[in-house]
Amino acid sequence: MVRRWHQLPLDHALSSAGPVRSLVQSLADQVATATGAPGAEVPDLGPATLMDQLTVMVYDASTAGAGLHALTSSPALGLGSTLAGDLARLRRELR
Repeated sequence: MVRRWHQLPLDHALSSAGPVRSLVQSLADQVATATGAPGAEVPDLGPATLMDQLTVMVYDASTAGAGLHALTSSPALGLGSTLAGDLARLRRELR
């Protein structure tokens, strides 16, 4: 996904940023809930850093503990899906 993101023309990356940001924020919220940390809004630093933010949140979600082993996606990406499913769906949308 990261490789494909970096290949996108800027206008396509900008138009695709919404669903990616939704997943990043959803993961941040779920990690905060699972770890007891206060929730916070993930800053919008633009499309150049969005994949870095996604990478960090996927790592944090993966290591947050047993409470996150069955992560569900943000409502914008479809209830009941898994993190792997969300990432695969986003990758397919980056055509």
